[in-house]
Amino acid sequence: MSDPVADRFAIQDIMTRYAQAVDTRDLALFVTCFAPEVSVSGFGPGATFQNRDDWMAWVREAFERFERTQHLIGNFVVEIDGDRATMRSYVQATHVFLADPKATFTLWATYHDVVERRPGGWVIVDHRLEPAASETRRRSE
Repeated sequence: MSDPVADRFAIQDIMTRYAQAVDTRDLALFVTCFAPEVSVSGFGPGATFQNRDDWMAWVREAFERFERTQHLIGNFVVEIDGDRATMRSYVQATHVFLADPKATFTLWATYHDVVERRPGGWVIVDHRLEPAASETRRRSE
């Protein structure tokens, strides 16, 4: 029998790994968050993916646009139903542009995820970004 508290922490930990992996550019860690058949949407026009390989290719290309990023993820709502769960979390993601290090882009959004328990642990099978607002700023210094 599974432990609902341990499951909740393991599910939330997916997003902690997600943020750490993106911000440190650790693709080996990032890939562990997703099932091979993951469906991903909401990351811009035409940015819909039906598998982990296509999603990872897009992420690699996105990394090349930013000098650094910081993803703050919280306010988790997790609903577990056996070996499947839904999770909603807020994200504030700040990006420093590589081409213009004085410019930053901040996104406020909600992640909507469906996760499944697999032999290696919980993984995301559906990942959707719902943007709420964004702001681009440029330092004058």
